[in-house]
Amino acid sequence: RIFIIWAISSWFRRGPAPQEQSGAGGTPRAPSRNLFPKDTLMDLYVYISEHEHFTDFNVSSALFWQQRDLVYGDWTSGANADGCYEHYGEVDISQVGPGASAGSSRDSQSGKRHPSVSFQSVQQNGSIYVHVYFTKSGFHPDPRQKNLYRRLATVHTSRMINKYKRRRFQKTKNLLTGETEADPEMIKRAEDYGPVEVISHWHPNLTINMVDDHTPWVKGSVPPPLDQYVKFDAVSGDYYPILYFNDYWNLQKDYFPINETLRRLPFRLSFCPLSLWRWQLYAAQSTKSPWNFLGEDLYEQSDEEQDSVKVALLETNPYLLALTIVVSIVHSVFEFLAFKNDIQFWNSRQSLEGLSVRSVFFGVFQSLVVLLYILDNETNFVVQVSVFIGLLIDLWKITKVMDVRLDRENKVAGVFPRLTFTDKSTYIESSTKVYDDMAFRYLSWILFPLLGCYAVYSLLYLEHKGWYSWVLSMLYGFLLTFGFITMTPQLFINYKLKSVAHLPWRMLTYKALNTFIDDLFAFVIKMPMMYRIGCLRD
Repeated sequence: RIFIIWAISSWFRRGPAPQEQSGAGGTPRAPSRNLFPKDTLMDLYVYISEHEHFTDFNVSSALFWQQRDLVYGDWTSGANADGCYEHYGEVDISQVGPGASAGSSRDSQSGKRHPSVSFQSVQQNGSIYVHVYFTKSGFHPDPRQKNLYRRLATVHTSRMINKYKRRRFQKTKNLLTGETEADPEMIKRAEDYGPVEVISHWHPNLTINMVDDHTPWVKGSVPPPLDQYVKFDAVSGDYYPILYFNDYWNLQKDYFPINETLRRLPFRLSFCPLSLWRWQLYAAQSTKSPWNFLGEDLYEQSDEEQDSVKVALLETNPYLLALTIVVSIVHSVFEFLAFKNDIQFWNSRQSLEGLSVRSVFFGVFQSLVVLLYILDNETNFVVQVSVFIGLLIDLWKITKVMDVRLDRENKVAGVFPRLTFTDKSTYIESSTKVYDDMAFRYLSWILFPLLGCYAVYSLLYLEHKGWYSWVLSMLYGFLLTFGFITMTPQLFINYKLKSVAHLPWRMLTYKALNTFIDDLFAFVIKMPMMYRIGCLRD
């Protein structure tokens, strides 16, 4: 599965564009230098605006933070002697008319109050941008101030600081009564905006990092993903200091939606120097995954998955975390070996004595239910591909345990050849078939009453999108709860034959070792309680 997914991603992934490493006339480009030498004295200007391109330097309320006499590459100044500075303010987004007061914000260091900014469209899902300027001391970022502005003495970057996230509405109801426990307001919004609503969200923290780096970069040869951050001056050929908006530790759960009830947005802005190797780590983590052909839904789920990793890094005991990293690598190796040996076992198997053929068919049914369930619930595309490949492998196993042929004489509807399944001779001639039939007969006495009870419970007490969803969720929940019962036919055959020599021992050994690893993960990784119990059950 890993190999096929990698192959698909490689097929869709585009190669890097040819990089231009020579100048005019074919001469090699000379290494460049940082336009801000070490220990350069700088001023910081931070503006907040509704516009992506900022020009309102003369509007005093747009200036959110100004910090003078910063030293480039200084790691010892600031309140905590780590080179970091912090500013806290509140962004007023209430409906403010012309000339009205826009509120105020307080500098966390100086205690001074100054006018804040006001935005009239942010409450209606509008965007909000932060514009950061560093100038050499004595200069100003406004190009219209000819005497104070210098292009090579100003470095600028901007970013949208609100984040748009999708909120999905699941229209579910009790299929018998037609009632639902959903919030009436949410139902109304679902009718107004459809099943998916895009909502602007806010996080109160952001860090501006200036990378302390004086590498002689050559234009056209900066390795990705760093090349998108190193900006060269078109005239001099030198590069500007690298500015990086660092929100890596901003967890998704800490974002809150912006709506008409909010009047002020809290905003804590920090400035810190950053070393080159740490910046490379952050830049690599923030780069979009190679699954860029799967759409934005995957990115949102990827953010949630990264959150679980960040929470584990922040909250888990370091020794337990180190153990988890080691065993996760071992888990991947065992998973691959189990997969490989399973294929080898069924591919080389000549006799079916002692093996439950009906369990193979039940495995196909189980994989099909899981695939249809995740398709109905809009799961991650990568997961869908993985489960689909697993289903194909289970279908392949059928060709190994039965003789599958196309009957061209007795066609379906007189057009399509009929697919016929017959037991292999090694299965019929052994006592395995008798024990297999007996085991599934006994199993049905337990399985079908439990299925009926679970179906009634699901219909009476749970909400569903429709009858199709009810069937899938009922079967999936039943298999998740009572799936261990499907192991009993093979155990029954082992008992009757008084032998286990016919089993795929290598595959079972790797899977048995993995269940212990799954138990360890159950305590570290956030997961539903039912799945946690399932790990212990296995």
